[in-house]
Amino acid sequence: MRNLPAIRSRFLRAGLGIGIAVLVAGLAPAAQAQTEQAPGLPQGGTFRSGVTLIRTDVIVRDANGAFIPDLTPADFRILEDGVPQEVASLILVHGGRVFNQLVPPPPVHEGIILPERRVQSQIPGRIIVFFVDAMHLEPEVTPRVRHFVKEVADTLVHDGDLVGLISNGPAGKAVDLTYDLQHVKSAVDGIVGNGMTPRDLIENTQEGPDGPGELRWRAHRAFMTVNGVLEGLSGIQDRRKVIIYISTGYDLNPFALQRLHRTPLRDGILRERPIDLAGGGSGISERALTSPFNRVERQGAVFADGELISELAELSDTATRANTTLYTMDPRGLISSPDIDYDVPIDAWREYMMAARSSLRTLAELTGGISIVNTNNFSELLRQIDAETSDYYVVGYYTSNPDPTHRQRSLRVTVARDGLEVQARDSYTLARMGGDFGDVPPGP
Repeated sequence: MRNLPAIRSRFLRAGLGIGIAVLVAGLAPAAQAQTEQAPGLPQGGTFRSGVTLIRTDVIVRDANGAFIPDLTPADFRILEDGVPQEVASLILVHGGRVFNQLVPPPPVHEGIILPERRVQSQIPGRIIVFFVDAMHLEPEVTPRVRHFVKEVADTLVHDGDLVGLISNGPAGKAVDLTYDLQHVKSAVDGIVGNGMTPRDLIENTQEGPDGPGELRWRAHRAFMTVNGVLEGLSGIQDRRKVIIYISTGYDLNPFALQRLHRTPLRDGILRERPIDLAGGGSGISERALTSPFNRVERQGAVFADGELISELAELSDTATRANTTLYTMDPRGLISSPDIDYDVPIDAWREYMMAARSSLRTLAELTGGISIVNTNNFSELLRQIDAETSDYYVVGYYTSNPDPTHRQRSLRVTVARDGLEVQARDSYTLARMGGDFGDVPPGP
């Protein structure tokens, strides 16, 4: 079971809308952790009239990794902040289909052997949405991105799944949730990468007090787009919801040293200023580059990492409340060295790649997903994702803590049977009053 708070803590210590309305049309903007009328409560009086229903996906396997499909509500144990909770709902999805909703099978008549009746739902077992972050995909990788999205779709999407797509950038696309995978594949052919190359990041970014302003804007727009999709998906209950997040990752202050010693010439072309190792010439002295004061100043920019951490944490909290898992993927695969045309120092390039990939890994792990970055072994990881999204339980309970100011809560799900491995989220965060991503009114 993934320890999500520990992952978040390690990342924090390390320092590290186009088409939304179309995609989520018709979906109620209710929160996954939502307020519902509690059964059996009196209609009058001054007590609270509702309790918060929390749902979470749970995967239970034996020692051999086989999914266990015959658990009942009595088998599950739920602790919220260490306090036992009563299971209020349980949905079983096996093989990507809803086989029962705790409706008992008909009794077997004596002397007649009948197969067990499966009570099927007309609602699809899985909701899969592809988000293609074209604003962080370089134009030259566009053909590879199109092929990659189609390959992932063919592997993960099965008959009866609802699938949608949304991409950002000037050539943004959106496909409403549909059973027809061909609609998604057709839209993929219109996606065009609009990301910035390392040379663009060094030579063509306008510096602001917190680093390159355009990079911050691009990342924020990507997160806002996904946040809008998550808010729409939160209205769909008791189904496995997945966002396939395709991007090259985020670094809000890349190549800081290279941007520091560039200078504009009369022709408007940016050139690197020479480094004066002796300290007596007209270039930048080595001492100035290594000074702790100048290092902080040029990374002033020092607040860029904090901003990225904050937005990643907020997006993961929204995904948790919507009970939606993010699987992040870098379609470029394994990259060992920069393109010769980029002409950047290898150490600076590796640092940039590490930061960008870390952001994708963190986003996946904080939401209980898997990241496919810096690898060409797509097939095995895609099969693992398919297995995780095809066999699971959706367990729901009414939280016994009505305090809306207690937002961050721990969650532990276990089963009564011995020898089984339980995979589930171990925390969730209630929504802020007024919503996320800038909807909260400023303080005094």
